[in-house]
Amino acid sequence: DLGNVAGIEGLAAELAKREEKLDILVNNAGAAWGEPIDQYSESGWDKVMNINLKGPFFVTQKLLPLLRKAATYDDPSRIINIASINGIVPPELETYAYSSSKAGCIMLTRHLAGRLAGDNILVNAIAPGPFPSQMMKATLDTFGEAIKAGNPRKRIGTPEDIAGVAIFLSSRASAYTTGAVIPCDGGAAEV
Repeated sequence: DLGNVAGIEGLAAELAKREEKLDILVNNAGAAWGEPIDQYSESGWDKVMNINLKGPFFVTQKLLPLLRKAATYDDPSRIINIASINGIVPPELETYAYSSSKAGCIMLTRHLAGRLAGDNILVNAIAPGPFPSQMMKATLDTFGEAIKAGNPRKRIGTPEDIAGVAIFLSSRASAYTTGAVIPCDGGAAEV
């Protein structure tokens, strides 16, 4: 469970048993919760914040020893946080904790980037728009055609779209990039 420190410590301990170092960490676990503002529950808020914001911070913290072992001046370690365009542009849906947590993830990325650059660890974020996923299934089933129609590219993202951004941030091509937030949304955040 990446929503609590005990689960994160278990993950870090298991990884340390298997690996001497860690070149790339992708903080991709995520949750969403939607309810009308007048009924929005504390449990929904906490679930989303714990997974989307608390989780990436403490996963990063607990894996720093392995990331530092892999990091060099010429080939830094990388942390890629998966944020969302909803952390840049408020969504129409009543997903208050989600958009707030993803805005927090963007600031966390920038804050960590400044702190960890001296350790030769680069921290960047990808801000996806709509992509097919378990979390987006109900939304796309209900509003998929309207989302496509409202997107400047007139489509939903594909795995190849986001993989290209992740490959860039994981490669030598990004060795001088840190603290960046790259939207991958077909231009949706720009309209």
